[in-house]
Amino acid sequence: MNFKGCGPIFFGFLMVVFIVENYAADNKQFNRQHFDNPKSNVGKRYCDAMMQRRGMTKPQCKSVNSFIHGTKKDINDVCGKGGKPYGNNLRRSNKQFSVTTCKLSGGSTRPPCKYRENKSNRYIVIACRDGKPVHYEEGQI
Repeated sequence: MNFKGCGPIFFGFLMVVFIVENYAADNKQFNRQHFDNPKSNVGKRYCDAMMQRRGMTKPQCKSVNSFIHGTKKDINDVCGKGGKPYGNNLRRSNKQFSVTTCKLSGGSTRPPCKYRENKSNRYIVIACRDGKPVHYEEGQI
């Protein structure tokens, strides 16, 4: 394929837009799935309500998810001075955060989804891209 005129510039522009949109989507998804500060007041069944509210119960129930009850600034800082390298492209926070982990109870992954919760203060392990969190490492609970 031979590009002429503005073709290469337009192609480069499209690539930049694609990369920025993917990054923004990853950080936006991280915030939707893991950020909850201050902790939402949704009644006794926090996990059931939050998992449904954040879209993690359809088409099937997500098996585990953690909500971090820290400020966006503090969570973003883990990608910089507030964290240190931890394994393969991950960062571990220097301080503990209040975290609620929701685990699916029962054997079915089909709605209605029922969760049990575990609240604790713990270090968080996240993956970062361009100084922003894009993945919460559930395996490091």
